[in-house]
Amino acid sequence: MVGVSDPQRYVLTFGCPDRTGIIARISGFLADHGGMIAEAAYHTDPDSGWFFTRQVVNADSLPFDAAGLRERFASVADELSAESSWQVLDTGERPRAVVLVSKAGHCLYDLLGRVASGELDVDIAAVIGNHDSLADITRAHGIPFHHVPFPAGDPEGKAAAFAEVAKLVDEHDPNAIVLARFMQVLPAELCAAWAGRALNIHHSFLPSFIGAKPYHQAHTRGVKLVGATCHYVTADLDAGPIIEQDVIRVDHGDSVADLVRKGRDIEKVTLARGLRWHLEGRVLVHGNKTMVF
Repeated sequence: MVGVSDPQRYVLTFGCPDRTGIIARISGFLADHGGMIAEAAYHTDPDSGWFFTRQVVNADSLPFDAAGLRERFASVADELSAESSWQVLDTGERPRAVVLVSKAGHCLYDLLGRVASGELDVDIAAVIGNHDSLADITRAHGIPFHHVPFPAGDPEGKAAAFAEVAKLVDEHDPNAIVLARFMQVLPAELCAAWAGRALNIHHSFLPSFIGAKPYHQAHTRGVKLVGATCHYVTADLDAGPIIEQDVIRVDHGDSVADLVRKGRDIEKVTLARGLRWHLEGRVLVHGNKTMVF
């Protein structure tokens, strides 16, 4: 994800049980290889007793590439009992995303615009929809659109549709699978296969306003805040680790249409932020809790 003037960097992230000397061990390892740390963040969670860090190293300061850094740091990770999810990202490698959609297009339009303007540095390899409403805008951006219908009331047909979606997604081995208002519940096996890569966005009325027409329910109750939540997808519906949340104020003068419009605005921004932070390796997950550096 390196821009024209951005230096190439390696982003090292991991969590491990907290103890004395972790920072010294990391910085000593990098210094021994000539690594120059450009950015460093740390956090100790007192509830779990775990330590988390994100280290950004100038690539040209090391005598090896990202693969070499992974290979050499593996012994340090083992020594510190780091979680198996520790990783090294190379900002010189442009990440890939696949977007899943239904009929609502506001999140997809926003992501396409941010990518086209260079604001969001990611290749959208494909868009997959269970309706074809967003095919034209997707193809207008030069991105393949795949229509995979989901037959109503047909469990076997739905399972076959998800199998086709999985095949299309996995062909691209994406760094992120973005559910941009995709109105189908991922089966548990896909949640497991895409763990830590599948991101979802939805309004933050849950659990208060469940089911259809949440904005109508919120309007009837006179809510004063409309919000959105971006989180990782798990088999526990809408309860995965939270990446980002935001709110916007509403008042008694707002109609249902106003609430829907403002809700869509906050969903777009929240999803874009969450995706950016995910791609930049800023989100560390421990259990169902996240640290965002």
